[in-house]
Amino acid sequence: MALKIGGLLEVCLVVVLLATIGGIQVEAEKEEYVITLDHSNFTDVVSKHDFILVEFYAPWCGYCKQLAPEYEKAAATLSKHDPPITLAKVDLNEDTNKEHFKSQFEIRAFPTLKFLINGGKIVHDYKNPPQSADDIVQQVKKLLGPVSAEIKSVNDASKIIDQKKVFIAGVFPKFEGEEYGNFIKLAEKLRSDYEFGHTLDAKVLPRGDSSVKGPVVRLLKPFDDLFADTKDFDLAALEKFVQEEDVPSVIPFTMDPSNTYLRKAFSGENIKIMMVLDFKSENAAALKSRFSDAAILLKGDNKYFLVGDLESSKDLLKHFKLEDSHAPLVFIHKTEAQKYLKTNVEPDQLAPWLKKFLDGKLEPFLRSQPIPEENNEPVKFVVLDSLQDMVFNSEKEVFLEFYAPWCGHCKSLAPILDEVAISYEKDANIMIAKFDASANDAPKDTFNVKGFPTMFFITKSKEIVEYNGGRAKEDIVGFIEKHRTTEKNKSEAGIKSEPEKENNHVDETVASKDEL
Repeated sequence: MALKIGGLLEVCLVVVLLATIGGIQVEAEKEEYVITLDHSNFTDVVSKHDFILVEFYAPWCGYCKQLAPEYEKAAATLSKHDPPITLAKVDLNEDTNKEHFKSQFEIRAFPTLKFLINGGKIVHDYKNPPQSADDIVQQVKKLLGPVSAEIKSVNDASKIIDQKKVFIAGVFPKFEGEEYGNFIKLAEKLRSDYEFGHTLDAKVLPRGDSSVKGPVVRLLKPFDDLFADTKDFDLAALEKFVQEEDVPSVIPFTMDPSNTYLRKAFSGENIKIMMVLDFKSENAAALKSRFSDAAILLKGDNKYFLVGDLESSKDLLKHFKLEDSHAPLVFIHKTEAQKYLKTNVEPDQLAPWLKKFLDGKLEPFLRSQPIPEENNEPVKFVVLDSLQDMVFNSEKEVFLEFYAPWCGHCKSLAPILDEVAISYEKDANIMIAKFDASANDAPKDTFNVKGFPTMFFITKSKEIVEYNGGRAKEDIVGFIEKHRTTEKNKSEAGIKSEPEKENNHVDETVASKDEL
C-alpha cells in the first residue's frame, strides 16, 4: 500500500487490489474507443478536449492487463455520452514516454489515471483504482457535474447525501464572499475524492447544530462523532480539516480492498500506529478502549491509528519477523528507518509508551534474521545482528551485496559473486558477503540502499565505497583490487585484476518489496 522510491514505475498496485478484480475477464478485446497517446501527440490531443481521462500503464503490469477490457468498456459507454467523453492511454514502458511524463504527472505506480480538464489546464487524480467499467463511468460523470450541489430542502439532502460516505457541506448566509469562494475552490480541488453540497439553512442537514447560520463547513461522516465543523476558511486550513476528519480515529486493519481508510493511511509519508491483538482475549476490550482514547487525543499531523485482529494481521507479523506470542503489540511505522515496537503490551502501558514516542525517547525497532549457526558458503551471510562483528569490527575488507530473494538481477548475480568469493578464498584479508535487505533492516545512515542489488566495499579503515561497475567477475575483482588497502597474494588467490566497467544494468527498486 503505500510506494515511494525512484523506480516506482516498476511497481503495479498493491496485491489486495489485484485480488479485487480477479474475476474480471482478462482476454484482450479489440480496442475501438480508447485512443493511444504518446509524447508526440499528447499535448495536441489533450488541448482539444474539455475533459479527457488518461491511463498511464505498462504492458507487463498484471493489474493493467486486467483493467484493460473494463477500461475499453467504459470508453465505449462514455463515447455515447452527450457530449462524448474520450478515454486515452499512454504506454510508459516506452523510454521516451517515460522521460516525458514521469515527473510531469508524478507517476509512481501502474496504472495511474488522471482526469485532464479544460485542455489539460486542470489535473485531477483518479485516487482509488477502478474495479470495473461502471466504476470508471460513475467517477467520470461525477466530475462532469457541478463541484457542489445546492441543498434547498430535507428532501434534497436525502437524495444528495450518502450517509455511508463522507460528505462535505457548506452553510452560508448567502452564496457569495470570500468564505463561499474558498469553499468552492476546496470542492474543485477535492471533487474526485468527496461529494460537496452547499445550503442557506443548516436545518436541512441530517446532523449537527441546526441553528448555525454560517459560514461554516460541516463534514458528515459515518463514524466517530458523525460530524465535525470548522469556521476557519483559509484554504489550506480547510484542506487540513478534511484530511484529519475524513478517517475514523481508529481504522480497522483488514484485507478488504474497499477499505479506503486503510489505503489512505498507507499512502504517502504518514505515521502508522497499529495495535495487533487477539480480539477474543480477556483484555481485548480494555486494550481497544485505551487505544481509542489515545487515538482521539493524538490523531492529526499525519498520524493514523489502526487496530487489527491477530488472525487478519498474520502477513504483517511475518513481514516484520514477529510471532503470535508477541501480541498484543503496538507497532509504529514512521519511516523505514524509524519503526518502534512494544510487545505483550498491557492497557496501562499504552499511553506512557506512546508519550515516549512523541517525545522522541524510544529506540527504533530493527528487523534481523537469526545469526546463521553455519556460514560455510563462499559468499558469507550477514544479518543485522552480525553486521557490526562481521563487517565493522572485522580485520577483513568486505565486499557486501544488499539483495532481495525475489530480485531477478540479484539471482543473476549470485553465481558471479560465488566465483568472486571462490577466487578470494585463500586471501585472508578479503570477504565477499551478502545481506538480505528484505528480511533485515539496513542502517539507513550507513548504507544508502535504493535498489537491488546495491553493493559496497568496506575497507579496513571502514571507508565505505559504493560499487557501480559491471556485473562480470572481472569487473568486481578489478574494483576490489583498486580499492583494497590490505596486502594481497595473487599467486595464491588466482586473482587477475582488470579495470571495472560501467554498470549498464537497471536495478530493482527497494519499493518493489512488501512495505508497511
